[in-house]
Amino acid sequence: MSSYKEIITKAVIGKGKKTFTNKYSLVVPNNVDTVLGCWVINHNIFGSNDSGMVLIKGNFDVNIWYSYDNNTKTAVATENVGYEEKVSVKLRNEDTLTDNSEIIVRALRNPNCIDATCEGNKINYEIEKEIGIEIVGDTKVRILTDSEIDDYDILENVVDPKEVSKEIDESVNEEFLKEK
Repeated sequence: MSSYKEIITKAVIGKGKKTFTNKYSLVVPNNVDTVLGCWVINHNIFGSNDSGMVLIKGNFDVNIWYSYDNNTKTAVATENVGYEEKVSVKLRNEDTLTDNSEIIVRALRNPNCIDATCEGNKINYEIEKEIGIEIVGDTKVRILTDSEIDDYDILENVVDPKEVSKEIDESVNEEFLKEK
């Protein structure tokens, strides 16, 4: 006859990923002729519970290399960009997101500039990033067991080793070899 046992453990109870695309602007001291490059570095992210949804807070540094003065000079503009994103992660087995749930967020694809244009002394740029989210929480696992199997070992009577040594000492005939 089979039966089930229930085990309560921590496990991933929800998992998902999402790509975010956001537009930003940066004002520089010169009229921009051409955007020559854009680098995104120092990305930091953190996730928390916000009324049953995952709130992702993060920031990164943007470095935009541009030319000005009729393409005769270049400069690099730097900006620290903070962001917040709210997402709903579907949880398995009707679990709910609580303050005891552990929220793990990581960049599956780091922020990257996908477009940059200029209008006078303003640079408009677009950043794309892909974030993975895992929710770890308490969950119940049911395992099938075979109730006919006895998982106890049969224990034999154990003899005290001191008693065995004493019995051997008393039964040895020291004159055995001398008698023949």
